[in-house]
Amino acid sequence: MNDSVIAPGSTFTIRKETLHDQVADRIRDLIIEGHLEPGTRIDEARLVEQLGVSRTPFREALRTLAAEGLVVIRPSRGAHVRKLSREDIFSMLELLARLESFAAELVCKRATDADLAGLSDLHDRMMGFYAIRDRMPYYKLNQEFHTQLTALTGNSALIETQGNLQARLKRIRFMGNRNPDLWAASVGEHEEMMAALMQRDGNALGAVMERHLLNAWDRVADTF
Repeated sequence: MNDSVIAPGSTFTIRKETLHDQVADRIRDLIIEGHLEPGTRIDEARLVEQLGVSRTPFREALRTLAAEGLVVIRPSRGAHVRKLSREDIFSMLELLARLESFAAELVCKRATDADLAGLSDLHDRMMGFYAIRDRMPYYKLNQEFHTQLTALTGNSALIETQGNLQARLKRIRFMGNRNPDLWAASVGEHEEMMAALMQRDGNALGAVMERHLLNAWDRVADTF
């Protein structure tokens, strides 16, 4: 690993007046993109200097990421990027697949036409980034799509559980699009989702969302 986790000339520096959640966004991106690798210790002094922030918002950001399951904070040992086992990843994807299948059925019954239009807009913007093969903004809109779809169910327990699992799988889901063919297959599944969603076909949407999440395992399994 290079001495600097941020490439020269990159735009990760943060203005001193920004809030700790913006610091969390930067660190989260470094984890998702693999600049901070699973199992490694987070070098607080180096990142504080590179991000241009004080230790207080930095440590608050780490607590946010620890609550999301991306970081583990150990007393006297500092913070480490959480490392998931194959079993951890598969079990979470398996459960998330069922949860999002259930969410699909509920949203087709409960969402308003305006809600569906909002999801369609998210999808279109996501496809715009796919067209130019810009992975990170595509990925972030993809995550937002799944979050918003679940939110529209109105089921608070489902929303909380889905959110917790999705947060822990951020790096894994990003890795699933590293290969152009695998990314194209994922995009095809999203197109199927939108077709079923606009028809309010809960069974079809649930089936494709469950398949989409289970296929996510196939896309990353060789990495582990």
